[in-house]
Amino acid sequence: MLYTRRGDDGTSGLFGECRMSKDSLAFDALGALDELNSLLGICFVKAHERDILDINKNKADFMAVAPILRSSQENLFIVQAQLAGADKSVTENHVVEVERMISDIEHHIKNPNAFVISGATELSAFLDFARTVARRTERTVISACKERGLAPHTMQYLNRLSSLLYALARVVAQDSCEQEPSPKY
Repeated sequence: MLYTRRGDDGTSGLFGECRMSKDSLAFDALGALDELNSLLGICFVKAHERDILDINKNKADFMAVAPILRSSQENLFIVQAQLAGADKSVTENHVVEVERMISDIEHHIKNPNAFVISGATELSAFLDFARTVARRTERTVISACKERGLAPHTMQYLNRLSSLLYALARVVAQDSCEQEPSPKY
């Protein structure tokens, strides 16, 4: 059954805890993580389509984006489980892996020396959108951490995730040979 009716009074439960109000910081953070993960799912589908096209074109300097996004989704489930009270947590290895991915991408792209206007491609625009949702999610999780406490690597991971999404947006735009204009102010 997809509903239990237990939440009709505005409460819900976490692992091994009594029921709490659905407007608590923990549920706000869990909702933000769920939203981000769902948006990464859209990015994954678009990236998978792009990756297959580029593989079929035998592009020499090709960087697969879909596997990176799927890994990020898996890690967000760990963050959600930890926040919900499960015995799971993001580790230092998760943070190091994201930092390695960002470094690999930095060697692949020309890093813009200015802000860029999002929207060079559909996927790069979705990745930029995901980056902004990741930043908002990070802020929401920080608030929940003050209430519930989380492992320090979780906060580091969330901070790096938005940088990873920024880098992926740049690589996707660059690989498509689309120019990303800077704002004229």
